[in-house]
Amino acid sequence: MTAKIFIDGEAGTTGLQIREKLKARAGIELLSLSESERKDPRAKAAVMAEADIVVLCLPDEAARESVALAEGLGEKAPRILDASTAYRTAEGWTYGFPELAKGQAAAIAKAKRVANPGCYATGAIALLRPLIDHGLIDENQPLSIHAVSGYTGGGKAMIASYKRGEAPAFEAYGLGLEHKHVPEIAFYSRLKRRPIFAPSVGNFAQGMLVFVPLFLDELPRKPRGADLEAALKAHYAGSPYVRVVPAPASGRMEPQSLNGTNNLELQVLINEPWRHAMLAAKLDNLGKGASGAALQNLALMLGQAD
Repeated sequence: MTAKIFIDGEAGTTGLQIREKLKARAGIELLSLSESERKDPRAKAAVMAEADIVVLCLPDEAARESVALAEGLGEKAPRILDASTAYRTAEGWTYGFPELAKGQAAAIAKAKRVANPGCYATGAIALLRPLIDHGLIDENQPLSIHAVSGYTGGGKAMIASYKRGEAPAFEAYGLGLEHKHVPEIAFYSRLKRRPIFAPSVGNFAQGMLVFVPLFLDELPRKPRGADLEAALKAHYAGSPYVRVVPAPASGRMEPQSLNGTNNLELQVLINEPWRHAMLAAKLDNLGKGASGAALQNLALMLGQAD
């Protein structure tokens, strides 16, 4: 049976990637609107009524408008996969990180409304949730998260400034400590104490690194770094996309080696004599951090192997 998919916002970075990858998949019919119809509510409602699943690749407010439009269709309302920040912690929405916990993939498969995770949040939650579930990090632990992303994660204005050669080689941002990914990081990691998040952007298109530094003797069980690594390996055993890999012998890490994939690599960097550890995640901000995750969720929602 052919599944009808409408990508609302198909001209954006994430929407374009999803569309290109879906075009190569059997059993998918892509619905579309002409450029002149994309902001016409009646035209959009009509195509939504034909779709089995609508993928939203829109700014938050536009996503909310499209969700309201879809919900107004009653029995013809499609299932929705939203790539914006608008509904990631909202009641009635299923978080689209299949590896989050046992049963999460099954919940996504049957969900009516799925919220695709944020790119930074994917790396941070992947590192923290298993360790909190294992009691190795306390839910009230004060934590800081540091990250760097390729500039494609910053929206049209940032992408344009880098392509024109006007942007700096490296830039810290979000210095008001109010980044939009923090609520979902805290919520799905099960942190009760809000972490400090320090994001940055580099002069490269795609790729991402996320780091969480830890003082091992400040953690509840005073674990060894190897205990943290073992807990992560146990959680992600059998996952096709998330792997726990050894720390690099060089002591260096670059952010781009997973570009073009839906893979996520986790590492525990350890200095046992000083009782220090650094959790590290590497992913493509447009892959597992955006379009790759959306395709993984779509496959689950459609009951297809991915």
